[in-house]
Amino acid sequence: MGLLRTILIIALVYYGIKILSRIFAPFLVKYAAKKAEERFGGQFGNFQNTNRRENVKKEGEVTIDKIPNRKTSNKEVGDYVDFEEID
Repeated sequence: MGLLRTILIIALVYYGIKILSRIFAPFLVKYAAKKAEERFGGQFGNFQNTNRRENVKKEGEVTIDKIPNRKTSNKEVGDYVDFEEID
C-alpha cells in the first residue's frame, strides 16, 4: 500500500507542475521578454546619446574611433599540402 501511495503522490505532483507550468509559462515568458527589451533598449539609448554628441563636431574635423589591430602572421603554422580532386 505504501508503494502505491508513493507512486500516486509522484504522479499528482508531476501533473500538478505540468498544469501550473502551462498556466504560468506565458506570464514568465512575457516578463523575461520585457526585461530583455528594457536592457537592450537601454544599451541602444546610450548608443544614440553618444552618437548625437559626436555629430555636433565641425565640418572637416577628423576623428579616429578605433585604431585597427595589427595582425601578426605566424610563419611556423605548418606545412601547406596541395590536394587534388579525384573523379
